[in-house]
Amino acid sequence: MRHVIAFRAVALAVVAGPATPAMEPDPVDVLTDSNPDFAQGRRAVEARDWKTAIKWLTAADKRTANNADIHNLFGFAYRNDGQVDAALKHYQRALQIDPRHRGVHEYIGEAYLMAKNPAKAEEHLATLRKICPRVCEEHDDLRKKIAAYRASNK
Repeated sequence: MRHVIAFRAVALAVVAGPATPAMEPDPVDVLTDSNPDFAQGRRAVEARDWKTAIKWLTAADKRTANNADIHNLFGFAYRNDGQVDAALKHYQRALQIDPRHRGVHEYIGEAYLMAKNPAKAEEHLATLRKICPRVCEEHDDLRKKIAAYRASNK
């Protein structure tokens, strides 16, 4: 009987294949789990309630200072609330904290398009090209937005 159980265990291991390395958790999910103010801010962003999001993100920043993801979401909320200067300030702060943050480069590029500064958007597109030389959703999204901006402003 022990041989049958051992055989089944080996057979299951073979069928399952080699163990895959554990994936690292998404830093935004970790932040959401550890900072309830950030979690509230994310929910407000998802609800497109920009002013409430900004309120919660202000509290989140006090709880977890110097976090690029908080400043990126701050920028996103301000930008969608039409406050481009405040958005740019938070995106710039996020890039001081994490200069390779792909999401920030995409969103600051979009903010520069709102500010009618496509040259600055192109700079962030070039940075994204260096950060992710292969397929990169942030690069592709910003490239398309710049192309649409240029097409509509001929």
